[in-house]
Amino acid sequence: MTMPTQQTPIDSPFGYRSTAREVVSGIDLSGKNVLVTGGYSGIGTETVRALAGAGAHVIVGARRAQQAEAVLAEAEGAITVLPLDLSDPASIDTFAAGVSEKFGQLDILINNAAVMANPLTRDARGYESQFATNHLGHFQLTARLWPLLLAADKARVVCVSSIGHRLNALDLDDLNWERREYEKWPAYGAAKSANALFALHLDKMGEPHKVRAFAVHPGGIATPLQRHLTMDEQKAMGWYDDEGNTHEAFKSTEEGASTSVWVAVSPLLEGIGGVYCENCNIGAVADDDTPAGAGVYPHIRDEELANELWLKSQKLTGISWPA
Repeated sequence: MTMPTQQTPIDSPFGYRSTAREVVSGIDLSGKNVLVTGGYSGIGTETVRALAGAGAHVIVGARRAQQAEAVLAEAEGAITVLPLDLSDPASIDTFAAGVSEKFGQLDILINNAAVMANPLTRDARGYESQFATNHLGHFQLTARLWPLLLAADKARVVCVSSIGHRLNALDLDDLNWERREYEKWPAYGAAKSANALFALHLDKMGEPHKVRAFAVHPGGIATPLQRHLTMDEQKAMGWYDDEGNTHEAFKSTEEGASTSVWVAVSPLLEGIGGVYCENCNIGAVADDDTPAGAGVYPHIRDEELANELWLKSQKLTGISWPA
């Protein structure tokens, strides 16, 4: 097995304001199958449009399939929409079975769908919704699609995390907020930390099979992900000014989708994986001088923590990862 990829920026021709279409320009994805969860809202829509426009057949997992069909109706390229509720294990299994019936391989999997900072809700198993949807749902989905990833040549898995990982690490003894009073932002930070740790361990599992995994921070973007936040909350965090304008550092949805697409297709990432990426590059480890909206905090690079989360996730989902 090769040594883990260093969490160090590389010489990328793209950056903060690059768009998804720019990073995929000149890359032919004809014959490639790509799956994007939540690919009909926010950066997911632009991710799908860019990859389908480059020739890939894009499968979109959508909680609201009719809405997804309408949103993507005019997008160029081959797009297949199938119902998927990441908070429902039965829905995940049905979706994965449907994908497996239609497609013999999966070249790129982008675990993009998410919920953020919502009031305490629990799924049918009693699991806290941010952790269950953002992490456990994608953990189960990736396991069910694993044979299709193995069947591809040099498959990539992109796990959309967030700079929100900096809020806090995981409490492995209370992942579902049963012992502590629920706090929406720490719960989001834990779920996004879990996304990055999943990519770290998945890459270690997949590397011998030419399946590489990456975590991605898309940047600050105004999307429906903020649906659970009031405007006053968003103004207090500096996301909007008093006139309702977004902060100048915010990206457009086209820019926000760029790092996911870059990670999915860039030849610069050939033969490496397990890293956290931002602004179309491998992210730098955070230090005292790192601005609040960037940087990689040490806990998401902790291989022991990633392994412990993996074991806990298998127990919580009842899934033993396929060989």
